[in-house]
Amino acid sequence: MARLGIAAQVYSVRDAAAKDFAGTAKALKECGYEGVELAGLYGHSPEEIRDCLKEQGLVAVSAHVGLEPFLEDMEGTVEAYRIIGCSYIGIPGLSVDRLYGGEKYEETCQFLKKLAACCRERGIVLMYHNHDFEFRKTDKGTYLLDELFSSLEAEDLQTEQDTCWVKVGGEDPAAYLEKYRNRCPVVHMKDFRRNGGKVEQVALGEGEQDVEAIVRMAGECGSTWLVVEQDDHPFGEPMENMRKSVQCLKRILG
Repeated sequence: MARLGIAAQVYSVRDAAAKDFAGTAKALKECGYEGVELAGLYGHSPEEIRDCLKEQGLVAVSAHVGLEPFLEDMEGTVEAYRIIGCSYIGIPGLSVDRLYGGEKYEETCQFLKKLAACCRERGIVLMYHNHDFEFRKTDKGTYLLDELFSSLEAEDLQTEQDTCWVKVGGEDPAAYLEKYRNRCPVVHMKDFRRNGGKVEQVALGEGEQDVEAIVRMAGECGSTWLVVEQDDHPFGEPMENMRKSVQCLKRILG
């Protein structure tokens, strides 16, 4: 199994990061994280983020960046994350009109190809991060998500599978990683419980996910980073949940 790094999606502790980014980065490092995935710069310049992460000994693994900033200024937006040192940029989602069957689908695919080329010029890999709605069936009986990945070459778009939403969408997360073997460099680790029709997110190992099976498959399928993301914290404090999650992963990885 390939060596897997463990990073934290800063969105998981966004309130703390907005108040004190440096202090939050320090706390994540103390929890045991090796890197971070950004979701905004919290009022700081790319240089300030870069220097802060370097000071804490954290790798700038990736960043979630919506499509709008790229539509407004592709070169400048990608350059900002090159300065920070990100190896990956993840599109965190697309509106339904930009997915298969939507009026902007073809236009979006062509734009993503251009964006991927812009990223490659700066040593960055472009990824797409799913939710559960991309597991809706198309008129062909396929998933919206699979149509997106089949419309673009692997060099243009890699997967960033959110294992929570893969399962909520009706697929087995480990099997879905295997489906995209060698196209899944970064994997979102997220656990949850179902409360009626509601999905309640919890620290890794406290929900219904088979975390160990997902980790093992990620290592076998060419992944390099596991990113812990917990969108909401209905049970416990955010940083404590992030601590529990990294400890869970370290027990599995040994």
